[in-house]
Amino acid sequence: MPVPERVSQTASELRAEIAYHNELYHGKDSPEISDAAFDEILRKLTELEAKYPELLDDVSPTQIIGSGTTTFDPVTHRVPMTSLDNAMDAAELQAWGERAAKGLNNVAMQFACELKIDGLALSIRYENGELVQAATRGDGKVGEDVTANVRTIGVIPKKLITKSGVAVPSVLEVRGEVYMSIEAFKKFREAKMRENEKRVQEGKKPESVPANPRNAGAGSLRQKNAHVTATRELSFWAYQLGEVVGAPNFLTHTQTLDYLRSLGFPINPEVKTLDSLSKVVDFCKQWEASRHDLNYEIDGVVVKLDDLAQREQLGFTSRAPRWAIAVKFAPEERNTILKNISVSIGRTGRATPFAVLEPVVLSGSTVSMATLHNREQVLLKDVRPGDTVVVRKAGDVIPEVVGPVLALRPKNLKPWKFPTTCVCDLKSKLVQVEGESDTRCVEPECPFQRDQRIIHFASRGAMDIEGLGEKTVFALSDKNFVTDIGDLYSLTLEKLLQLDGFAELSAKNLLMAINDSKSRLLPKLLVGLGIKNLGPAAAESLARRFGSLDAIIAATPEQLSEIDGVGEVIATKINAWFADKSHMAIIKKFRAAGVEFGNVVVSTAPQNLVGKAIVVTGTVEGFSREGAQEAITSRGGKSPGSVSAKTFALVVGDEPGASKLTKAQELGVPIVDAAGFLKLLESGEVPS
Repeated sequence: MPVPERVSQTASELRAEIAYHNELYHGKDSPEISDAAFDEILRKLTELEAKYPELLDDVSPTQIIGSGTTTFDPVTHRVPMTSLDNAMDAAELQAWGERAAKGLNNVAMQFACELKIDGLALSIRYENGELVQAATRGDGKVGEDVTANVRTIGVIPKKLITKSGVAVPSVLEVRGEVYMSIEAFKKFREAKMRENEKRVQEGKKPESVPANPRNAGAGSLRQKNAHVTATRELSFWAYQLGEVVGAPNFLTHTQTLDYLRSLGFPINPEVKTLDSLSKVVDFCKQWEASRHDLNYEIDGVVVKLDDLAQREQLGFTSRAPRWAIAVKFAPEERNTILKNISVSIGRTGRATPFAVLEPVVLSGSTVSMATLHNREQVLLKDVRPGDTVVVRKAGDVIPEVVGPVLALRPKNLKPWKFPTTCVCDLKSKLVQVEGESDTRCVEPECPFQRDQRIIHFASRGAMDIEGLGEKTVFALSDKNFVTDIGDLYSLTLEKLLQLDGFAELSAKNLLMAINDSKSRLLPKLLVGLGIKNLGPAAAESLARRFGSLDAIIAATPEQLSEIDGVGEVIATKINAWFADKSHMAIIKKFRAAGVEFGNVVVSTAPQNLVGKAIVVTGTVEGFSREGAQEAITSRGGKSPGSVSAKTFALVVGDEPGASKLTKAQELGVPIVDAAGFLKLLESGEVPS
């Protein structure tokens, strides 16, 4: 049927838009939109072409890959570097599997599942074992020569030697993904931010900072000066063969990876071969939930048929293999409009700027606000109300504004200025303390600080008062029923019934929860006081050493600083907190209400792990996650969340985090299993 003019026009606009963004992404490493937004545009065009086949031709961006722009010398791929079709959910993955099964007359299939690394595709050519050329994917047919830069990447072999002494192939083309690890990206980004801070101090305009490891890695690989690339700590995973002459005959993809591994190429350790699509779906779900355990970014799972003969039988479309598909995870990075920048005041008076956004869906939830951290971050990122900004949400981390898309900035948009007075009714000055990045409201009576102190006191990590959330705290504050955390214990049924949303049952339940909190353990009470820098571990040590709140109040700074995990700085802050008359008035209210000051569970476990940091990853048989950490701390040890050179041992349970395990192996940290953990707890030493 004829294509309606409006449809033809829409298709032309979509093609132009895709070409523009392809050029930015592949040609300049400076995308203006997120991968998810680009996928949406490409999908719209694909759907139009499927409905109106007359629109489809060989030059459509649905039939070609990437950008044709080359900054470096062009390299024609002898075997095209195809892209992959995407599956956005389990249903689309299932549909792909059914098509593959039909094409193979429903024979059994094995699926090789690989993490989809968020990096830059690379082809490396070896002749008689010598690295002779490396090229980016480009448009799939022609890429860019980046040989000099690739030679600086330490994990990529420069000369191939087989362990068995057998001659290496006369031609071996290895394909994989260049990426920048999260750790390397943080170092790189911090260095760039320091450079920008210096530029701002000198009155110069700050330079743009890559928003994510992918952009940083791609830009690093395409540096004109290979010495610059060498400083960027790039990494590489090999995942495929291209042209091969003189290599052994392989029957499966798994065999090719084993062969590449034997030649010294890094192969991702999470590759897994599965015999059903249901198991593939489980694998995808597992890694979508665990993606932040890795030291590199992934945005999905690549699923390939393992049998090479079956691949040959299925073949290719014009742009992608029929025997593979990329299962994409929910996006964690999107573009949206920054409507305004506001400031919130925390319990210590800290003024935190945050972005008010045009709502956008990230990782399955709608985000309308995101943190901007502090005054310096707003200045260095140079985000302005009205900007199109990149918003990122990783795991359970609060959404963050990464930076502006400068190419989309409206003209004459003025820089945002940090306010000089607090938003509270008292109009207190906002002061940046020398040596700190934070700006604070210095008025102790600031109602915003008061409300946040009460919210913190009632939180799960402190006194855990169920039913006392932000909304209720604000209502109590508005009625002036609660002026500090001590007033919580004088609330009455009559007062609560005056609040909107409270009936007799809900009011009685809240009063019961407040009453129950009186018997919380001393460490919880200490955390609830909100003393700056006093966290759960130090509170636990204080409670165990002194035994009561009164003993801690009476202790000198010198006595406090002797406690493991406290030190001089925290000891001074604790002593100063209790020296404040208004704080001691709160303690008096606690005492009158019957709050327990000496509720300490004394451990009978041997103190054989004192001074030792033991990290736990995964689920250890016989212990909950909190139980394993408690078993360590009750013996005097520490249980931090990350591995470092000071880690005494890493305990590995079921489904461990890959990044912790890799880090431990790199640092030579002893690794123990569940059985070894029991021996460690018993003896205080790593079992041999």
